Amino acid sequence: MTPKRVAQLRTYAQFKSYCEAVGADLPVDVNAVFGAESPLAQPYVYRDIELSNRFAVLPMEGWDGDADGAPTELTRRRWRRFGQSGAKLIWGGEAVAVRHDGRANARQLVINEATVAGIAALRAGLINAHLEKFGADDDLLIGLQLTHSGRFCRPNRAKLEPVVLYRHPLLDDKFQVHDDSCVMTDAEVEELIEDFGEAAALAQKAGFDFIDIKHCHGYLGHEFLSAIDRPGKYGGSFENRSRFLRDTVELVRARAPGLDIGVRLSAVDWIPFQAGADQVGEPAPFNGGKYPYAFGGDGSGIGYNLSEPRKFLALLQALDIQLVCITAGSPYYNFHIQRPALFPPSDGYTLPEDPLVGVARQIKVTAELKASFPDLTFVGSGYSYLQDWLPNVAQATVGAGMTDFVGLGRMALSYPELPADLLAGKTLLRKRICRTFSDCTTAPRHGIVSGCYPLDEFYKSSAEYERLAAVKREAALR
Repeated sequence: MTPKRVAQLRTYAQFKSYCEAVGADLPVDVNAVFGAESPLAQPYVYRDIELSNRFAVLPMEGWDGDADGAPTELTRRRWRRFGQSGAKLIWGGEAVAVRHDGRANARQLVINEATVAGIAALRAGLINAHLEKFGADDDLLIGLQLTHSGRFCRPNRAKLEPVVLYRHPLLDDKFQVHDDSCVMTDAEVEELIEDFGEAAALAQKAGFDFIDIKHCHGYLGHEFLSAIDRPGKYGGSFENRSRFLRDTVELVRARAPGLDIGVRLSAVDWIPFQAGADQVGEPAPFNGGKYPYAFGGDGSGIGYNLSEPRKFLALLQALDIQLVCITAGSPYYNFHIQRPALFPPSDGYTLPEDPLVGVARQIKVTAELKASFPDLTFVGSGYSYLQDWLPNVAQATVGAGMTDFVGLGRMALSYPELPADLLAGKTLLRKRICRTFSDCTTAPRHGIVSGCYPLDEFYKSSAEYERLAAVKREAALR
């Protein structure tokens, strides 16, 4: 399968026809009116703040902190650009580890007493950039995503140092879990909850409006939800598998009274994929009958069932957590359902489906959950691959109540001002639209800072650009 490039689908008829041909059921507003009359420009009242548009910036980790987990100038530049975007909801800004051994890489930010001033300065820089460009900052809602990377921890350069909740029959070999020493005890989970409570208190000290207790993409919070084989109080039943969330929320509210909480959730997960003989991604072989380790899965490994995700959202509602950001899968073992892209990362596999199918799946799942929980505030993911058609689909989904906010991830790296331009009724700058080259993913997987190397002149002219080019040349020769 060779997907057609979205940039070649220049008319509504071409785009709609191609979507139908590949089976991507996407809502598209062909007569989209951008500017003040657009659904994307309509205000949204969240608790006691009125946000004046429906764009959100998703967490975009840059792998560019210093060795101690503090931001660098590269980090500050990215956050200033988020402020210049015009988006009013900043969902996390960055994935920030609650302690050193939970870092996904040796340059991930960590929040502690030594780094909190620098992290507070990130927020201040974002606000100042927004204020300078738009003249007001009283309608911003800014959060910080707190995480422990679990199975994917690399806190000390390239070496994997996994921390897991259970032994996984497919992922253990791939991510170097060789014995039970990597499995957290209940006592160690309780220590981690303490770390989340302390991190939340520091985030409040730094001025953030909310924290995201991350439950997505295969990281530790997400792994709790699939810990069906784990004994003890954090595994087995849904009540036990959601105990980490409940206990963490209770502690956060005790340590940081008044700090709001959100959750970014992989509402759908699949079996791990691998490259087949033709390099096309295919499900890894599993000999245990129904595949049970995909939260939101239907047992087939390549389908979904939202019964447990609905139970999870009902729990959020009961805990007075209103903010939820929906995503899917993991970039480590089934990237195509999580981050649809025309060009896979260098260590990935050839696409088993057209990326528009993955976008449509995420939009559909978010819409189904929004219909079940209309009082929760939903942020959707997966929109960047739509490229030139992002505005038309985003307006259609928000206008139809399928989501409350449209989240921008990779697009916020290449073209952070896209929301501001759309809301001003301007024609989009096609040369800055993210084309999903995956360099922002390939670079950090090889120890290079993340950024939009093809379209952002800042990164294109950096020394890292040549390092990345060499990595890609080597991968092409394999």
